[in-house]
Amino acid sequence: MHRRKLYLISTVILFATIFSCCEMRAQFSGPSASDTFHDKSMLKPAVGSKVSVIVFEDLGCPACAYAHPIEIEATQKYHVPLVRYDFPIAGHIWTFDGAVCARYLQDKVNPKLADEYRTAVFASQMSIANKDDLQHFTQRWMQQHGQQMPFVMDPNGELAAKVRADYNLGIRLNVQHTPTVVVVTRGGYQVVCGAPDGSSDPKRLFPVIEAAISQTKAERP
Repeated sequence: MHRRKLYLISTVILFATIFSCCEMRAQFSGPSASDTFHDKSMLKPAVGSKVSVIVFEDLGCPACAYAHPIEIEATQKYHVPLVRYDFPIAGHIWTFDGAVCARYLQDKVNPKLADEYRTAVFASQMSIANKDDLQHFTQRWMQQHGQQMPFVMDPNGELAAKVRADYNLGIRLNVQHTPTVVVVTRGGYQVVCGAPDGSSDPKRLFPVIEAAISQTKAERP
């Protein structure tokens, strides 16, 4: 009898674990790309939202530059939050500093201006080859937008620490490609870009977001 109880308990735990994994990973629209995610605790919508789009990006990544306007268009069309995390690749010598500049605008000036800066950097990737190029680009851009570029943008290292925190979140999740784009709800997620096989089509954001919204509307409160 004791062994039978242990067997039943083990079976319940096994099925609960399987159900939990299936529940977390959703298929809102079309085939769900495979992933190698580890710590999935961050895959949840922004506060006050049922559906969000999470992006891990590198300012020097051409694929990120291609996906960037599509992400903006899709999230604005469906009125869902776009949650960005900086994931500067070590081999891109200027992108960490670019992320710090964007964080300066986000935290110290205006979040909307920070978004515009990121868009401008993505559009100007081909003209930025090193940190000096980034410095000159940022200085011109700030002047054009009525901002005075500080002599030292991050004197205490506070902004750099936030960029590293974003990067560490990506490491915990096991981000392997940029951009990694995921549509998330409270009950699951679907990978749009960043699958291990390298497949990436940011235009799939539109049907995936729409299906995720429909699914959340159909769920019981």
